[in-house]
Amino acid sequence: MSNEACAYCDEGAALDAFGIKIYELPASKVVLFKEQSHKGRVIVASKHHVSEIVELSKEDRDAFFDDVDRVAKAVHATFHPDKVNYGAYGDTGHHLHFHLVPKYRDDEFEWGGTFAMNPDRVHLTDAEYDEMAKAIIANL
Repeated sequence: MSNEACAYCDEGAALDAFGIKIYELPASKVVLFKEQSHKGRVIVASKHHVSEIVELSKEDRDAFFDDVDRVAKAVHATFHPDKVNYGAYGDTGHHLHFHLVPKYRDDEFEWGGTFAMNPDRVHLTDAEYDEMAKAIIANL
């Protein structure tokens, strides 16, 4: 599969529009989602440019899910959510990635329902993104 115009492969303006790459793990890249209505929301994107999980070898799939697990544990340790929702989409962006979306019981908008992809409610300063990234990395 071609990686033409892939935000996760190119790591340029397309990625900058919605996220900040903060870390690399063995099988994935960790991206802090800029829209932070769900404090601590991140994306775990495969280092392989594939559209579907079934396109990975067993070894690559296991390594990717190990990374997802590691990031989920870091999100729990850093932000103490009541639940983390996992979303794997890609109808238009054909690169395997998971959204890890911390959910909190006191969230008046989305507790008990599906998270909005981009509610466009909470954006941070560069310093706040940096602080959040450092906190997540410290728990990886």
